[in-house]
Amino acid sequence: MTITYEWRGEVEDAALDALHAGGFGYPAGRGQWRERLLRHSLGWVCARRDGRLIGFVNVAWDGGGHAFLLDTVVAPDHRSHGVGAELVATAARRARAAGCAWLHVDYEAGLRPFYIDACGFRETAAGLLAL
Repeated sequence: MTITYEWRGEVEDAALDALHAGGFGYPAGRGQWRERLLRHSLGWVCARRDGRLIGFVNVAWDGGGHAFLLDTVVAPDHRSHGVGAELVATAARRARAAGCAWLHVDYEAGLRPFYIDACGFRETAAGLLAL
């Protein structure tokens, strides 16, 4: 079946929570995704197959030229088939269309091949302060 990608697609808290719990290995129950997305995001991309949410990425922004990828996740049974790369490509196109000049992403070392090789990001120096 066909996988569809939708910018600012309809998101049910329970479905997105379950996708993230499965993708990141934490218990479901964080909820209230929709409210946070509407409040803080430029947009988000949903990937669906047969109506099932199988992928997601959030695009936060500063209200100007900088957008930030957050919460990129693909259901384990759909990984390594290009779903994540298409989520990111769609997010990049939409951020560019909104006038953003930069798309930032932070990632763990093991995700370097995905973001650098598959998605075309380049490495930069960055800082992080645990709060």
